[in-house]
Amino acid sequence: MATYTPPPYFPQSSLAPPDKNRYKKFKLAMFAAGILLALVLGALGVGIWYLLKWMF
Repeated sequence: MATYTPPPYFPQSSLAPPDKNRYKKFKLAMFAAGILLALVLGALGVGIWYLLKWMF
C-alpha cells in the first residue's frame, strides 16, 4: 500500500549568486563570433576568387 509523500522541492532560483560580468562576457563572445564569421566569409571569398581565376 503506497503512502502519500510530497514531491521533492526544486528551488526556482539559482543557488549561485548572479554573475556581475555576465553581459560583458556575452558581448565579448558575440563580438568574437562576429569577427570569426567575417574572417571565414573573407577566406571563402578569397578562395572562390582564386578558384575562378585559376579556372578561366
